[in-house]
Amino acid sequence: MPEQTRATNSMTSMPFRLTALALAISAIVSNMSSADARPAKAYRDLNHNGRLDPYEDGRRSDEVRIEDLLRRMTLEEKVGTMMHATLPSRDPLGHEGDSYDPKETARLINEAKVTSFITRLAVAPDAMARQNNAAQRVAEGSRLGIPLTISTDPRNHFQAVFGASTRGGGFSLWPETLGLAAIGDLSLVRRFGEIARREYRATGIHMALSPQADLATEPRWPRTTATFGSDPAAVSRLVGAYVAGFQGSDTGLTRDGVATVVKHWVGYGAQPDGFDGHNYYGRIARLGNATFAQHVAAFDGALAVRTAGIMPTYPILTGVSLDGKPLEPVGAGFNRQLLTDLLRGQKGFRGLVLSDWAVTNDCPVTCSAPTADKPQGIDAIAVPWGVETLSKEDRFAKGVNAGIDQFGGVADSAILLAAYKAGKVPLSRIDESVRRVLRIKFQLGLFENPYVDEAAALNVVGDAGARAEAEKAQRRAQVLLENRQNLLPFVAGRKVWLYKIDAAEAWARGFTVVDDPAQADLAIVRVDAPFETLHPHHFFGSRQNEGRLDFRDGQPDFEAIKRASARVPTAVVINLDRPAILTNVRDKAHVLLATFGASDAAVYDVLTGKARPEGKLPFELPSSMSAVESQDPAAPDDSVAPLYPRGAGL
Repeated sequence: MPEQTRATNSMTSMPFRLTALALAISAIVSNMSSADARPAKAYRDLNHNGRLDPYEDGRRSDEVRIEDLLRRMTLEEKVGTMMHATLPSRDPLGHEGDSYDPKETARLINEAKVTSFITRLAVAPDAMARQNNAAQRVAEGSRLGIPLTISTDPRNHFQAVFGASTRGGGFSLWPETLGLAAIGDLSLVRRFGEIARREYRATGIHMALSPQADLATEPRWPRTTATFGSDPAAVSRLVGAYVAGFQGSDTGLTRDGVATVVKHWVGYGAQPDGFDGHNYYGRIARLGNATFAQHVAAFDGALAVRTAGIMPTYPILTGVSLDGKPLEPVGAGFNRQLLTDLLRGQKGFRGLVLSDWAVTNDCPVTCSAPTADKPQGIDAIAVPWGVETLSKEDRFAKGVNAGIDQFGGVADSAILLAAYKAGKVPLSRIDESVRRVLRIKFQLGLFENPYVDEAAALNVVGDAGARAEAEKAQRRAQVLLENRQNLLPFVAGRKVWLYKIDAAEAWARGFTVVDDPAQADLAIVRVDAPFETLHPHHFFGSRQNEGRLDFRDGQPDFEAIKRASARVPTAVVINLDRPAILTNVRDKAHVLLATFGASDAAVYDVLTGKARPEGKLPFELPSSMSAVESQDPAAPDDSVAPLYPRGAGL
């Protein structure tokens, strides 16, 4: 039976509980092996019993402490540890407001026994630190005082897409990961990870739900912007550098590191028509054994540097066999062949498998077939692909038995407990998962101190040197595709017509901004890659860029390009969140510059010669929609006669 102790209220206690027992209990010290010995230090009396217990003893090895804590945990605490919920604010998904909901946070920690959460707040660094400290104080007051692991989606880039990334809070602003891939500098990617790691830890964040090791093989796929491109070898190297920077070493997670959860294992980018797996209509990915091997190889760099976690993908993979057997037609989170046989067996992965969000939820009609009258809302977000007909209890059991250690986006610990009591999940399998969750907490030193200095967070996140490095990367990542008649660099003093780019920056650099292209010497037109909203009633479909990639008459951005280029030499600056088709743009642009997340100031610096664009395309740019429609969604860079090949850039 787990040890039962009287819980005391530690909401107002000091983070560290100093006691002479840390040095006085000679029996504990004498029973420690030399391998377990660490320097004596003060400890925190996490279970409030007035004595130093092995899991509280920082001199012992992590493994000894894990086993001691595991013996003390109730079944309710164990299954709660296997949930990775959302720190609640004013909305159920935690985006709105400037603080966590204290009552609901306490309920999740004390009743559901959850100790891992994603934060989606976008507030000032000191406010973020303050909110995370407050949540940790609630956890410290629980029966065993297990500290929280707090995770986040990416925060250091321009694009913010619901359920995939967050922006705000003062974090240094870097190009998208596609932009880092365009630069192709492993040392820079690692440096980015080091800076982001310091910012995360300063605000009380311990886990990065990133990077994406997905291959960008289907040009229409909306998740492309957060990948490292289409080449498996390049993606593997860059992802490895990212993980090493975040975790603090080439050999795994360090004390001051941030645990990375590399995603999405595996084949996520091979979505026909680019339809994303968050949506019912995107629940199928299509690969062959040869292309599947390329998607797997993209994860090798992350596995080599011992990423702390892996997140399985949503869609059902078709056309793939492992060891001569076709894959079971279920999402990767329920697929034992992918998680246990391939990832843990063949690849030797020993870390945490954290499911993507909401895989155990029911998918009602408003999830699978929403309408204008009944659109898919937050309450109908679900991705149980291939197991829609199973009960929630059976989904939890199937996921655990397939290889999931923690379930993302849910706090349904009572359902997993019911699955155990029904004999559907063995205790040994639960304990195995709990060990992996606890190991990360011990590796990060959270049992010694989960709190952060709220005032210092402002200085770390606002560091001028880090911002300068990020801004330099924005400039380096730009790809110059055309510079006809050597129009660049633009010289100050000329008249310029602008579209979707800051006029104040132009005036500050000595240009005269005019209202009509006919009055200008040149034009700068800033546009985004074309897209459509093909599924406006689906929760994620309404928020994702889908569909066509080509510019067409009547589209405001294309009309601006035509208007400018008909009068004056024109620089077209296009942000590529997906591989746009530029066939009818190239002939109109004297300068064609691709960006992957860049401020207007960064663009002006490149156009005026103050900064040098060093980027090369991380994927090919197709020449037509017919070429896109006929290519294999799982194969890298395979469209017919691409306009620009991968690696293009002047």
